[in-house]
Amino acid sequence: MRSRRSPLFKKAGAVVTMALAAVLVTVITPGSLAGSATTTTSLPTPSTTSTTAAGAVTPSNLTCAIQYVSGWPLAELANQTIVVPVNAANLGAMVPAAQAGYGGLLLFGPDAPLSMAATIAKVQARTLDKYPMLIMTDEEGGGVQRLTNVIGSIPWAQTMGRNLNASQIEGEGFRIGTSLLSAGVNVDLAPVLDVDGRNIEPGASDPDGLRSFSGSASVAAADGTAFMSGLTKANVTSVLKHFPGLGGSSRNTDYGPAATKPWSVLQRTGLVPFEDAIARGAPAVMLSNASVPGLTSLPASLSPVVVEELRLHLDFTGLIVTDSLSAGAISALHLAVPAAVVKALQAGANMVLFGSPSSPASSLALARSVANALVNAVEGGTLTRTELESDAGQVLATRNSFSC
Repeated sequence: MRSRRSPLFKKAGAVVTMALAAVLVTVITPGSLAGSATTTTSLPTPSTTSTTAAGAVTPSNLTCAIQYVSGWPLAELANQTIVVPVNAANLGAMVPAAQAGYGGLLLFGPDAPLSMAATIAKVQARTLDKYPMLIMTDEEGGGVQRLTNVIGSIPWAQTMGRNLNASQIEGEGFRIGTSLLSAGVNVDLAPVLDVDGRNIEPGASDPDGLRSFSGSASVAAADGTAFMSGLTKANVTSVLKHFPGLGGSSRNTDYGPAATKPWSVLQRTGLVPFEDAIARGAPAVMLSNASVPGLTSLPASLSPVVVEELRLHLDFTGLIVTDSLSAGAISALHLAVPAAVVKALQAGANMVLFGSPSSPASSLALARSVANALVNAVEGGTLTRTELESDAGQVLATRNSFSC
């Protein structure tokens, strides 16, 4: 039986905190890091050069990260929860995203520019307080991979599952992670842990198929966890997807509303790979946009009940990321992206994905609209500042070390 330990995280849109020893420390505020002499007494001292390993966030590190951001303006807190989509060829145009303090960039496009690592380094150098952004891409394998001129060819997950043992899959994850990190990418939106053995390419009727390691829950767990372990050893943060499991769902949520298998079935099958990977230190999980019969009629990314299962029953302590909130399953609810983002954070997600990079200007404009919606939600009382601080702290703690 899954435990009900109460960690230092959100439950159903509210922040639940452990009892921790009280500490009184002095820290330079974000303004004073820029040259002001003003100081306050309440926040932890960050280390601007120390980064965590790519594994699970520790409660103490998260506690200190949340205390650190507690003095930030609302706009900076909101920005830290946002991932801005961009074509890899346009990375140089993302300096304003770094200066605004957005928490991440999501890279699209099949090819990486030759100068990508240097360009990302220049962008990272402009981030607030010098904390690196989460630079993400989708390197699953097969038809879902980017930056092929840097990473090389990756087989479909199902091909790996059928032809490689767990040790070999871990090696493939390590190879991919090493290539990503050398290019400046520190987060891989992979592996897919959905249990789906259908021998078809993903499409409108099936989001998984060949993206899944196996139709067997135990094999999908072993192989997916091995891939995650390889990324972790390369110091790349893996993002497990799509919780609580899209295997056998009614359709692809990119195209419209979809439902997973019933919750009673997922508890015996679809959850198994997530439980295994989380027990082994998974750092981040992506929520699906499908509803879960028997658990929630909402898309999982907007459902407090789904987050509660992840936090309290699976004891997950890491970063919770949404799937794209521009998906058809979300727009079918007549929710524009900014409104959907507010609902996702109210439900307990920490970081949001949305949009496609038609141009740097349009991506940045949409990100500003999202941030404004979050600020308005706090000022209007539908989202608390404490929740936003928790989210921003969770993002920062994913790859940075803080000490109280």
